[in-house]
Amino acid sequence: MQNLLYAMPVFGLLGLLYVVWKSAWVASQDAGSDKMKKIASHIAEGAMAFLKAEYKVLVVFVACVAILLAVSADHTSSPLVGLSFALGAFSSALAGFIGMRVATKANVRTTNAAKTSLGKALEIAFVGGSVMGMGVVGIGVLGLSILLIVYGNMFGLDTQENVTRVITVITGFSFGASSIALFARVGGGIYTKAADVGADLVGKVEAGIPEDHPLNPATIADNVGDNVGDVAGMGADLFESYVGSIVGTMVLGAAFMTADFMALDTKYDGLSAVLLPLALAGVGIVMSFLGTFFVKVKEGGDPQKALNMGEIVSSIIMIGASWFIIKGMLPESWWFQDPLYAWTDPEKGTQYTSTGVFFATVIGLVAGVVIGLITEYYTGMGKGPVNSIVRQSSTGAATNIIAGLGVGMMSTMFPVLIIALAIIGAFQFGGLYGIAIAAVGMLSNLGIQLAVDAYGPISDNAGGIAEMSELPKEVRSRTDKLDAVGNTTAAIGKGFAIASAALTALALFGAFMTTAHVSTIDVSKANVMAGLFIGGMLPFVFSALAMGAVGRAAMHMIEEVRRQFNEIAPLKAALALMKKNGDKPVSEWSADEQKVFHEADGKAEYGKCVAISTTAALRQMIIPGLMAVVVPVLIAFLPGFGVEALGGMLAGVTVTGVLMAIFQANSGGAWDNAKKSFEEGVEINGQMYYKKSDPHKAAVVGDTVGDPFKDTSGPSLNILIKLMSIVALVIAPLIALKEKPSASLDKKQPKTEVKADIQMQAPPAESGK
Repeated sequence: MQNLLYAMPVFGLLGLLYVVWKSAWVASQDAGSDKMKKIASHIAEGAMAFLKAEYKVLVVFVACVAILLAVSADHTSSPLVGLSFALGAFSSALAGFIGMRVATKANVRTTNAAKTSLGKALEIAFVGGSVMGMGVVGIGVLGLSILLIVYGNMFGLDTQENVTRVITVITGFSFGASSIALFARVGGGIYTKAADVGADLVGKVEAGIPEDHPLNPATIADNVGDNVGDVAGMGADLFESYVGSIVGTMVLGAAFMTADFMALDTKYDGLSAVLLPLALAGVGIVMSFLGTFFVKVKEGGDPQKALNMGEIVSSIIMIGASWFIIKGMLPESWWFQDPLYAWTDPEKGTQYTSTGVFFATVIGLVAGVVIGLITEYYTGMGKGPVNSIVRQSSTGAATNIIAGLGVGMMSTMFPVLIIALAIIGAFQFGGLYGIAIAAVGMLSNLGIQLAVDAYGPISDNAGGIAEMSELPKEVRSRTDKLDAVGNTTAAIGKGFAIASAALTALALFGAFMTTAHVSTIDVSKANVMAGLFIGGMLPFVFSALAMGAVGRAAMHMIEEVRRQFNEIAPLKAALALMKKNGDKPVSEWSADEQKVFHEADGKAEYGKCVAISTTAALRQMIIPGLMAVVVPVLIAFLPGFGVEALGGMLAGVTVTGVLMAIFQANSGGAWDNAKKSFEEGVEINGQMYYKKSDPHKAAVVGDTVGDPFKDTSGPSLNILIKLMSIVALVIAPLIALKEKPSASLDKKQPKTEVKADIQMQAPPAESGK
């Protein structure tokens, strides 16, 4: 056991060594002309300025919560839970910082590579994304394994009580990661969409210029937003899922530490089920690394196929590795008294097998891939759902929006069915532990999954830099090809994040029930039903707060862009010439017109738009973030609610949150690609339509509506449901202590002792028996 435990940090260090190696490789690539470097520096400075401002605000929050956790810890935990929380928050912030740093280096180098080769541009964008992916998994495995070693040496790992205490203290790490993730997602989403809406509506629709045109004052803020939202935000989101799934599985694995199981598990001293998720995650780092070698594309090839190949190869070899890891660590079979059967049939045990746990792991991994493919269908260019939105754009913005809403609603069906089947299948093979290990399986090759996802905003930035640098059309054509694939990979990443959030939340829910000594949640009870309704309502309120924040920030952005277009004379003159000359290249304008146009270069006040997004994001992210932390505590301790009501609330927020997240992410992604379809030209009722046509303008409006759906409220819901579950898990020992005295008043009722050291009260005997 000692050898395996001390080997775990090595896997984390391997991930971080990859980060150092590939970061240096990206930095060594040619960044292009001075103009390209200047634009890239504006984006990098804006992104880092936002992160610094955000982290200054969050330091206060982290310090206050860490102190509160340390002070409130009881004998089943330790004041060190506050330290774990702070380390989790720091790790999440570090993962976002690493991703942001390399993404802002890779974007301009991708643009420069696109001058000569599509394959080289793809390589740089993907490697930049892989640094983010490997950084997230490396920090996650390293942090959790070191804490397990340190706390294990302090409190011991020889008994179930000691192991449970160690893992309870470690849950603070997951809580810290979740907290930062929510603020990063909400804050980054508000930032990027405020800029995007301003750049789209005033730039594209009103002024008739591309959103990435250098005359557009919001273009730098828009490109900064791609990084703070889709790089730092997504990284923190999936870091939190990754850590949460491992911690939830460890909690449930500790319940297996009965005398019978420990007699079978002599090699790992009864800890095999606790160490298994860490082992799978560690090996997953190596498999993700191997998968990166299969992402290659030739000139004229399909970047999507290249990215899919890397993911598929990584998934296949991970399945093979999982078989040997699980069969080598777990006993062949064992019996366990599942807490779910404690009241209904105290004598009934469940037989678990290592083969069953393997199948549960595979179910999770396959479910993640299938949901990604379903997401690709509903949001991909050229697919039926996107084409239906394109067709309905011909009759105006209203029908475009109606079509997008319909696509988003319909897109919930198959992912939810897949999640439901995965839950049932994993439970049949491994009980609650099976559901938790399915979440670990889904996230086991997160390194390459996140690499593909982070590739999207890097390629989007690359296209923006090409536009602002006024590079030749063939360069923009290559970056557009990468960007179109990036939109799809981003949508797939969001679908994957939602699916993993659902399973992770269920794993944490099972861990909460085990820690709080709750066997069933009875929906016929008034307090449980009340909690269910409150939980179901929260995703709507949360989404409303996020959407409202984007709307208010976007209004300020639009007003600022309009002011600059009207009050800055060089900008106003250049825009008038662009309208006059239409699509004619600037090189074909008269000499006087070219002089007027070039005099406007650099006159846009980018910094004011960056300041608007930064201020709005920092102000508006506080209330949604606090809501996720405060509400579970209130439900748990307010009179009339209690632990069962908290369980009902978690069920409500998980179901509604998953549905809302899928709906918003897919409708926004479909609107986005419907708009991009017009850039290549689409045929509607026998007539061709291109950019600047009326249907295209309608599609831009739909895309603008979908922006906060897919990049602010939708993705943030993933973290909401996980954060509320982890808060419930962290306070579960306090809840159990609070409810224990009242439970012990009725001494006449017999009690059953579960082998997992969980005390539960049996129901009163039925009359006549």
